[in-house]
Amino acid sequence: MKKIILLLLSLALLAGCQAAPAPETPQDKQAVTVVLPTAAEPEAGFDPILGWGAGEHVHEPLIQSTLTVTNPDLTIGYDLATGMETSPDAMTWTVKIRDGVRFTDGKPLTAADVAFTYNAARDASSVTDLTMLGRAEAVDDTTVAFHLKKPFSVWPYTMATVGIVPEGSYDPAAYGSSPVGSGRYILRQWDRGQQVILEANPDYYGETPRMERVVILFMEEDAAFLAVQAGQADLAYTSAPYSDQRVDGFSLLSVQTVDNRGINLPLNGFTADPLVRHAISLGLDRQTMIGHVLNGYGTPAYSVSDGLPWTRTGEVPDAPEAAANALLDEAGWLPGADGIREKWSFGRAELTIHYPAGDSLRQGLAAELASQLGELGIQASPNGVDWDTIYGEAYRTPTIWGWGAHTPMDMYSIYHSGNVYGYSSGAVDAWMDEALACTDLETSYVLWQRAQEEIARDVPWVWLVNVDHLYWVRGGLHVAEQKIHPHGHGWSIVNNVDAWEWAM
Repeated sequence: MKKIILLLLSLALLAGCQAAPAPETPQDKQAVTVVLPTAAEPEAGFDPILGWGAGEHVHEPLIQSTLTVTNPDLTIGYDLATGMETSPDAMTWTVKIRDGVRFTDGKPLTAADVAFTYNAARDASSVTDLTMLGRAEAVDDTTVAFHLKKPFSVWPYTMATVGIVPEGSYDPAAYGSSPVGSGRYILRQWDRGQQVILEANPDYYGETPRMERVVILFMEEDAAFLAVQAGQADLAYTSAPYSDQRVDGFSLLSVQTVDNRGINLPLNGFTADPLVRHAISLGLDRQTMIGHVLNGYGTPAYSVSDGLPWTRTGEVPDAPEAAANALLDEAGWLPGADGIREKWSFGRAELTIHYPAGDSLRQGLAAELASQLGELGIQASPNGVDWDTIYGEAYRTPTIWGWGAHTPMDMYSIYHSGNVYGYSSGAVDAWMDEALACTDLETSYVLWQRAQEEIARDVPWVWLVNVDHLYWVRGGLHVAEQKIHPHGHGWSIVNNVDAWEWAM
């Protein structure tokens, strides 16, 4: 009953909203209406100092400019920046910025605004991680220096997430709902809980946006699908359970991601033995998992960063069941009378697999994983619990996690000593610390890859799938080529909405 009420309210919202309805094609060829999840609406508004554009679900802030951007291949490109260099000790990054850029209030954007933004974001309670920043300093109007507390070679990836705000007019109480930026779009209207309306910035320094007006609606998944069926949206997010549906006038767009799901294997109990961990990783049929749980919309995952510049090359193929069984036999875990493996003095091969209660995707993966482990003689019991329980027991209980970011720091968070999962390796720490100490970003990629080679020997995690992001797209709408999406089904799809266009 609760779900029915929610759907009716959503349809009423679509019918009664005072903003302009979804653009009709082909009459309105410079406007588009997009549906994103309700979780994509930023709580703190569109304020980069408080994390807009950054955090777990990183994306381009659209309203503000950033110093750098990530290219389609996830290397670094320039936006406001025109060049950068690193000091020999890797503790200072000096960045030259464009001259002549103006905010939408007409004021010039200078290095002082850049320094102010970074120092304020460092001090704010924000999802943007700037703990490595000592201070940002405006050297002159077009030069900013970032003085770090420690070497941080991946600083260019951090610069791709921080939108620049004007020092002279920034008001922390009002900026989130009335942002002044220099990006491709202006926030024209925000009806909290309902929609955002963006309009092209006529003074933007880059290429003029093809889409002059972008309406973002925030809806739960069922309501998003109803909006598509009713023709109230041009593009709307969806998920695998809807992928076998058909909607007249719409097609299904599948976008490759590094939005992965994996399971940590504690270094205690049954999974303490690396032979056991290798057996689990090799013995899983990831493609079958994708078919059963994702309706075929996904790719096998073998690391936290598949397809990104810093990941080690070469996939680890799934092994025949016989190879995994041979490793378990070698480890001394032999089938008992009921088929579940046992080892003298250790007991039965049993696991509890945690997943966040209410997350149907992870629940499905946990069930499929338990089934496949059962074929190897390992008894696994899925258990939906709250996040406090998950984090409190992560070091001893395997959990289905979601990761995937446009920075190697995801890898650091998971594998460097001090993580909540209990994994520690001096060799891995050394490679990652050396990678961060590099003065050259490209050289650091090789060091991150060497760390992954060490990790592959330990197998503290088993990666399962990368989840494709799915969208219903109205016929005639050309969605520009997408770079690989990070974790989180949100604003990434509209990173390049300015390059979308309608067929003539």
